Amino acid sequence: MVIFMFGIVLTLVLFIAMGFVRGEGMSWRVNKKQLLALVGVLVIVFSCYVSIPAGHTGVVTTFGSVENYTLEAGMHFKLPWQEVIKMDNRVQKSTQDMSCFSSDIQEVSMTYTVNYQISKQDAMTIYKTIGIGYYDTVIAPCITESVKIVTAQYTAEDLVSSRSLMASQIEEVLSKKLAAYNIELVGASIENMDFTDAFTDAVEAKQVAEQNKLRAETEAQQRVLEANAAAEIKRIEAEADAYELTTRAEAEAEANRKIAESLTEALIAYTYAENWNGELPTFMTGDGATLPMFDMSALLNGTADNGTTAAQPAE
Repeated sequence: MVIFMFGIVLTLVLFIAMGFVRGEGMSWRVNKKQLLALVGVLVIVFSCYVSIPAGHTGVVTTFGSVENYTLEAGMHFKLPWQEVIKMDNRVQKSTQDMSCFSSDIQEVSMTYTVNYQISKQDAMTIYKTIGIGYYDTVIAPCITESVKIVTAQYTAEDLVSSRSLMASQIEEVLSKKLAAYNIELVGASIENMDFTDAFTDAVEAKQVAEQNKLRAETEAQQRVLEANAAAEIKRIEAEADAYELTTRAEAEAEANRKIAESLTEALIAYTYAENWNGELPTFMTGDGATLPMFDMSALLNGTADNGTTAAQPAE
């Protein structure tokens, strides 16, 4: 639009200088004034063309009124009194630092990054309703509000342990807010989250205490396991000893049973005779009475039981 107005002014000045406005005659001989006039006309012609770069959408306005169509990337013809606003519809990135408070009134410093985009179809609506400063007007406030709303639902300690869940909830809330303004949230992430030194020291102390407690519990459990293992070993050894004794007794009983079954009167007599030392008993008992018996072995040796010498046979 500025180029168009400049071309019109330049052309009028040249025409006045050449005498068109005064009605004076003009020679057809080309001179500097005519050349300048030609340049002015070319400027006006070229001002009727506009170039839209890749990744942008052209929003056409006529005397400030937004037209109901947009221009794609490339060269386009427009009327001299129309203006084209180039809207960036590529994915854009923004990082915002802010201070929030948790549900237990702990201050949290956060760095939040978003990737957003406007579609070609919505470029005209966004320009008409918001303008080209849609980030400062809409996106930045929505980011701040969404982050603070979700952060206030967590305690400071939960913010540390539930960071992924909190990031997902912030993204969900922010996506709905931006969609109401025809802006698409491509992605978001928490780049950094920092707490006060006092809270950080308290968290570290608590973690150390929990680690010590866990270590003590682990050591106690280890001792219990070792004691149980030792008791189990003793039980197994006792069972093994008992099994050995039982097996030995059963074997001996079985052997005795087999021996008893194999004994006969003849075998007993034979075994007795085989192991007899040749001496006869001197006493015999029966019915509770004890009766003396002759010492047959003494007789066999030539000596009587009363100390007399037995008769010797004649030679």
